[in-house]
Parts: sequence; C-alpha cells; structure tokens
Amino acid sequence: MVNKPSLLICSFVAMSTHKKRIAVVPGDGIGKEVIPNALDVLRASGAAVEFTHFDWGADRYLLDGTTMPAGGFEMLARDFDAIFVGALGDPRVPSNIHAKEILLGMRFEMDLYANVRPVRLLDDSLCPLKNAGVDDVNFTVVRENTEGVYAGMGGNFKLGTPDEIATQEDINTRKGVERVIRFAFEYARSNGRKKVLMADKSNVMTHAGGLWQRVFKQVGGEYSDIATQHMYVDALCLQMVREPQSLDVIVTNNMFGDIITDLAAALQGGLGMAASGNIHPERTSMFEPVHGSAPPIAGKNMANPMGSILTGALMLAHLGMTAEAAKIEAAVVEAVRERRTTVDVGGLLGTRECAQWIADRVGK
Repeated sequence: MVNKPSLLICSFVAMSTHKKRIAVVPGDGIGKEVIPNALDVLRASGAAVEFTHFDWGADRYLLDGTTMPAGGFEMLARDFDAIFVGALGDPRVPSNIHAKEILLGMRFEMDLYANVRPVRLLDDSLCPLKNAGVDDVNFTVVRENTEGVYAGMGGNFKLGTPDEIATQEDINTRKGVERVIRFAFEYARSNGRKKVLMADKSNVMTHAGGLWQRVFKQVGGEYSDIATQHMYVDALCLQMVREPQSLDVIVTNNMFGDIITDLAAALQGGLGMAASGNIHPERTSMFEPVHGSAPPIAGKNMANPMGSILTGALMLAHLGMTAEAAKIEAAVVEAVRERRTTVDVGGLLGTRECAQWIADRVGK
C-alpha cells in the first residue's frame, strides 16, 4: 500500500519570517469554547502568528443587529493572512441570518472557491467500518464552494398556496468548474497524491454534468503524473463505505461535496474530528471546524476540541508552517491513541482538559 502523507500538509503560501495575522471569529455555542482552546494549542506550537478577535456572532447580532460590518470582507482580505472561524448558529436567531451573512458571505464575497476536507482516521477504534484501519481511511475531498445549487438562484411562485412552485437552480460556470478541478490536481501533485476522482450525476444532470465531464477530461490531460477516475456520486458513497482505501483526492460540486463529507467524517470518528479550509490560493483564506454550534452542550465543557485544533493545524500548513502543523497533528494522534480525549471519541476528559493535554504535548 502506498504510504500517503499527512493530510494537513497543504501549503500554497511561501514561508515568511514575519508573524502571520489571523482574524479569529469564535462564533456561537461550542465555538466559543473550542476555538480559544485551539488557539492555545497553536501558541504552544511556536508558530509565528498573532490573533485579532472579532465578536461577530449571535450575541453581537442580538445586541445591535450587526452581522458582518460594512467593509468587513474587504478588511479581512486586506489586513489578514487567514481567518479562523468557529461554528455559527443559535436558536435565539431562528432565521440564522447572522450565520448566513458571516460564513457564507466569506465564502462567496471573498471567492473562497475550494473547500478542502482532509479525511484521515487517526486510530482504528474510531472507524465504524468493520476491518477498516488507519491505513484505509486517508483521502481528501475538494468541494466547489461558490456555485451550484447553493448560489441562491431560484424562487417561489404562488407562495403558500396549493399551486406553489419552487425552483432552485444549479449554477455551473466554465471558470468555476475548471479552477476547482485544477486546484484538486495541484493539491494532489503538491501532496504526493496519485489519483483525482471526479464525482457527479451526469447520467441524469446532463447539462451540468456534461460540463464537469468535459473540463475534467481536459484538465486531467495536463497532469500525466496523476491518474484520473470518474464515479457517479451515489456509487462513490458506496465505495467510501466498501473500499475507502481506494480513494485519494475527490473533487465534486457544492451540494455533493457537502453531503459526502459528512459521510467521510463518520469514517474518521465523527464531525468532532473533522477539519476544513475554504481556500483561494492567491487570497486570504478561511478555516473552520465543521461540527456545528451544538447549543445543547454549549458551556458544559463537553465539546470535542480536536476538530478545531486540526483545523488550526491545516491553517498553519496552508501558511507555510508545516513543521508546526505536523507537531500539532502528532499530538492529536497521541491523544486519541492514549484516550486523552472527550467522551465522544472514547476518553473521559472535558474540552479544556483535552485541549490542554494536547497543548502540553505540542509544547514539549
């Protein structure tokens, strides 16, 4: 079996001697717990970073109606090297308008077109698949992040009546499809990966799927060192469960990527272990754990901080600090294998205690 590299080594920005400026938005719910703990781990790594905190979230929205302040996206792009965002969502804001305008706003307004989700199993005990181990679950999903059905195109006719019609349009531009497919190939090449698999539903969605098929074939032809494969997304779901070791880099559209990454997270121990980056290689990018704000356990020192910690490591690697990222990942692996974790992944520690254990290991 090919020895695949750590999934956290995803460096697109040259190393620099000056401190990188990180904008921090802890968000809502457990985000306000796990993000500060993750920052302690990043500090313990010795990474040359400095943090600036922003109080955008439900508390601020309920206080004065602020979601994203005027000029906020421009300020983030201009003044910061990366953005570290916690989970957003609060039952006190049923419309979730603040989460939409902050989180989706960053993705769309800042053109963060590649959502990168490393899927790496850190210990055999965390995988629900029979006979699957750490050598079997180690791949990356690259999800198109700014188009598709999530672009918000569509509407309602005769709203609220028995004759109501609802439409939701799937937007796929040649530019958008090509750049995310090319990103996937570049990611594979720079991380020692050998294959890029494109997933679609082109047997039914013939127009959008046809575009993805043509572009994938064209771009793939430029990377003779990288093998190519195509699967319909439903067949891919089956393959992820039956033979995850066959997967390397997956590229797909916005909606399919959203769905398959939750399945992928289950293979690595749940959403509490999942890291993600929202990336534009030439611009300020945003990194977020994907577990949600989990209001029922917020403030109870129960949330798993490792998804946030691994997301922080992914951010450092993106900024060129691969040694610091590797130290953090190694400490998380050790924590999992020694059960110095929260209850959801087999340990008995609280959020703070788990993060502190990891920070202590990183500091050594």
